[in-house]
Amino acid sequence: MANRAGSKHKNVCFEEALGKLEVIVKQLETGELPLEEALDKFGEGISHAKYCFEQLNTAEAQVDKILQQEQGQLVEKPLNLAEGNQ
Repeated sequence: MANRAGSKHKNVCFEEALGKLEVIVKQLETGELPLEEALDKFGEGISHAKYCFEQLNTAEAQVDKILQQEQGQLVEKPLNLAEGNQ
């Protein structure tokens, strides 16, 4: 299933996209970019964020599938990705 966010990230791994997103956020937080460039960066950041979110959803589905195969049943548990909750 093709999607717009994923089509721009064919050869980019999750960690790379997340790193690029972090750089963009830092650039935007400075407030020093001209408006046009800031808008372009914001759009690029949204694209990276969507891609990362999709990758996390895919990983969660794979974990659920593995648990189902190992235990013979589906174990549905929310994946807690919040920082600091380990």
